This record gives sequence, C-alpha cells and structure tokens, in this order.
Amino acid sequence: MQTGHILFSFIFPIVLDGCCVGSPEKKQTAAGLTGLQQDATHQHYRAVEGESFMLPCIKSVSGHINVAWSRTGGREGPSYDCGKVFPAEAEHSGNYSCLTGSLLSRGSELFLHLQVVEETSVGCFQQEESSVELLNSAGGEIPCPGRNCSHDTDVRWFKRNISVSELSRATCEENELLRLCEVRGEYDAGVYFCDRPIMEQGVTWTLRRAVEVKVVPHRTISDRPRIVYPADNMTEEVELGWPRTLTCTVLFPYESKTTGEVRWYMNYGGNKENMTLLDMKRPQQRSDILEEYRILQEGVINEVTPQHLDHTYTCIASNAVGKRNVTIRLKRKRQVKWPSLVGFPVASLLLVVVVGVSLHMKWLELQIIYRSHFQHGKHDRDEKRFDVFLSYVWSTTSAELERGWTRSSPSGPVTDEEACPSSLDPLNTEEGEATQRPLEVLLRQVLEEEWGYRLCVEERDILPGGAYTNDVALAIQRSHMLICLLSADYLCDSNGVFVLESGVQALLQNSSLKLLLIQTCRNSASVIQDPPLPPLVQRALKVLPSLNWTSDEPAGGTSRFWMSLRKAMPDHRVTLVSLV
Repeated sequence: MQTGHILFSFIFPIVLDGCCVGSPEKKQTAAGLTGLQQDATHQHYRAVEGESFMLPCIKSVSGHINVAWSRTGGREGPSYDCGKVFPAEAEHSGNYSCLTGSLLSRGSELFLHLQVVEETSVGCFQQEESSVELLNSAGGEIPCPGRNCSHDTDVRWFKRNISVSELSRATCEENELLRLCEVRGEYDAGVYFCDRPIMEQGVTWTLRRAVEVKVVPHRTISDRPRIVYPADNMTEEVELGWPRTLTCTVLFPYESKTTGEVRWYMNYGGNKENMTLLDMKRPQQRSDILEEYRILQEGVINEVTPQHLDHTYTCIASNAVGKRNVTIRLKRKRQVKWPSLVGFPVASLLLVVVVGVSLHMKWLELQIIYRSHFQHGKHDRDEKRFDVFLSYVWSTTSAELERGWTRSSPSGPVTDEEACPSSLDPLNTEEGEATQRPLEVLLRQVLEEEWGYRLCVEERDILPGGAYTNDVALAIQRSHMLICLLSADYLCDSNGVFVLESGVQALLQNSSLKLLLIQTCRNSASVIQDPPLPPLVQRALKVLPSLNWTSDEPAGGTSRFWMSLRKAMPDHRVTLVSLV
C-alpha cells in the first residue's frame, strides 16, 4: 500500500508538468452561457482600445446560437453579429441587447455593457504580447496579455467564439497560459481571446484580451531565394516604339522579418560591371504556401529603342543568406500580317461569305455540270421513242449544197469567217471522188444509216399544224439525247433557241436526258445576238458538253470528231418494240 502511494507521488507531478495529456474541459461558472454569469442576464465586458474584439455568442444545450447585439440607451448605431472580430474603438462603448428564446426555458432579453479602455489603464501593457509566433509541428505557448501583473487563475481561452476546451486539440491552461502540444499549421493560426474576470464595486467585469497567433515553418532561414521566371539567358521579343515591362518572379524561404529584395538592372553593351538600376513598379508579395512567400517585381522600359536591343537585363534577388540572378536579352519581334488573332476569324467569315455568294451565283451552272457529266439515268430506256433529237437550222449555203451545188475550193488558206457559215466536211466516196455535204445531212446519214440510231428530226418527225411548243417539248421528253448544231444562223433563229432552252429545262428536271452541242465554228457560241439570248441559254452555253466541227475535219469513223461523238452517244438504241 505504501509502495503504490510512493509511485503515485512520483508520477502525478510529471503529469501535471507535461500538461498535454488530453483536453481537460474546465468547468464553467455559467451553465448554458459562454462568458456570462449563471444568475444574471446583464453582462459587463471590457476591451482594450486598438485590440481585436468580439462580442460573445449564446451557448445553449443544442449548441451556439448566433445573435446580433443592437445598440441601446438612446444612442442608436449599427448592430454587431457575435463571432465577428473587429478592432475596438472608444465609440463602441455603450449598452447592447439581444433577444433570444433559447437561453432559458422562457424567452429572455440579454443586456451587455461594453467599456473600451485605453492601453495604459490595464497596467503592465506590452505591445509584443498581442501577437505570438508558433513553430509548426512543435509545441507552443500562448500567454494572456498582462499575465505578469495578474495572479488570477480563472482565465478562459477562446479561438474566436469557440472555447478551446471544446476543440479536439491536446491543450491545457495553466496560469493564464495556453499550451498547444503540437501546432498544426494554418489550423492553429488565427485570433485567440482570453477572458479574465475583474471585480469592481460588486460588479464582475470580463476583461477580454486578444492574441494574434501566426504559425511559422522555422525561426531562421538557411537558403537563398529561387527565381522562377525568367530563365537565365532567355530572350524576350519586343516591339520598337512601345513600352515594355520586364517581370521577375522569385520564391523566398519564409522568414519572420522579411529581408527579401528583387531588383532589375540594365547592363550596357552586355557588360555586367557597367549596369544601372531600371525604373520599377511597387513589388507584389503574397504567400502561396507556408514555407515560402512570393515576390513579383516588374522593371519598366518606357519606350523600346534599337539601343535597348544591344543591352542585357539582370534580375537580382537577395535575402539574408545570399542572392541569385538571371540575365535576359531583348530582340525585335517579327511583324506578322495579322496584328492579332481577331484577323483570323474575320478572314474565315469573309471566306465563307465569298464562297456562299459564289455558290449562289453559280448554282445553276453547277447543276447543269453535275447533270450533264455525272448523272445519266437509264431507268426509263423502254419509255423513250427516239435515241436522239437532232436540232439544226438550215442556212442558205447548206440548202444550196443539199440541192447538189458544189463550191470549188478557193486558192490560199481558208479563213474562219469563210469556214464558219459553210460548215462543210469532205466525204470521200469509194471511188475517191470528193463530194461536199452539209453537216446537217452528214450527221443524219452517219447516225441513222451507219450507227443505227433512231433520230427525231423536226422537219420530218414533227407534223405541221400542231402546237409547236408542245410538240417540241414532248419530242425532247421522248428522246434519250438532244444534239444541237450551233451556228450563227441557229442562235439567231427563234425556233432553234427555243429548242435549246427547252432542252436545258428538261435537263434540269429530268436526269435521264443528255445534251450535246456541236459548234460548227469556233466563235459560234460567242456571236453577239440580236435579240440577245435568254439568260438560261447564255449560262448553259458556258458549261454544256460540246464538240467542235471544222471544215477540214476528215471524214470517216477514225477522226477525232467522230470518235468523240461516238463516245458521247447513248449506249443503247431504241428497240423495235418501243417503236411500235
């Protein structure tokens, strides 16, 4: 029994001295109130002018209740939410009240009298007691300001509006001193309040003092700063005649009293021994992480001149341990055609608009090209009566030749003007005699007699006396192909132009029709007509498939003209059944 008593006597002081063995919750004198007397609804608080202060919050069985304290006593003013930290000023002195229905079993109004006193009136005032630095991951102590002049042990600690005893922290309170067993970075940083009761003339005042706690990674620094930007020996592009800002971003190891400094220098001719300080803006400082803080320093060149391209520029960062530096150069920026990215979407929009307008204007020509070259239907071959609708206009010369008149060849070369109206092709007989026939007659002979196609010729197969326009349109619809012999006489003839226009319209409506133009002279399609051709015909003449016929074209199936014509012809003929 005595042995156990002796062991307890040795262990108990050790526990008290270590203190950080748990989070003992100090019994409050107020049941259900934080910092308030148990049997009163009138409270008295004192604050030190210039220090941080916070009006108390109400604590009920279910937890804290945030309330707003309103100014009373004939002096109206703004209300203050409990838990909000603000610097105490003399004008804050006065009476406050708040109404809550959760304080007691019945609704009650609380009153608070606040008195803001000067620093010297509290005695033993020391400015350094209002803030303290704690080392991260180590133990630390937070003293209540004025503890050396007071022997009061009834001190309650709060972190903002929460009692420290309610935090899940290994702490203890002893002689107005709050001890944290292990500091946890930013979690333990902030404003702490210590409430000390003071009795004066039978009134209990609560003197609330504030301590600003800052958590630091280390007490002393052991490394030089790190320059994040720019990199050493890099080159920046600049525009002549424009201002330029040089940016230097540096990370400094944390230190309680900042000694970090960043400066920009210009080295004349690249010589670092001959340098001058650049104009600089005010440095921008911020703390990204606990172990380091960042300084951004900008150097200013009001106007870049060619002389600035000959110099180098050095950023020097220094602290109490040492310094680092980087040097950069400037070069002239290449001029681009588009001054900004705005030009690219504008150019793209203009391109789309131009393409859209062009397609709209050329849409008819594109349709004719597509239907003429890439779309020839064969699904209705048994419904056609003719293979080819041959359209031509007799000229005076062609009519004379058809009656047997033969023109002798003139001496010398034949001109285009002489060749165009004649449109002759020598057709050799088996005996070698040259006879000249008009192309209108020659085509009918080759297509019908030699190649076996069924032709529709207007003067032969369309009966007179009917409705000409209806008969022509019906004949085109019943034909696989329309061949137009274009000449100056054809384009001047209203019936010929009507046939060509009807064929183009049928081509746009019926994909099974093929349309071929035979130019009897090189300028037959470009002859200025009077009256002018219809717009549809003018645009179709530019894109429709065509063959050129000249007077010196050799007769026979081996010539280029006849071979091309044979390829363009329908690959099928109207059967005898369809002719019935």
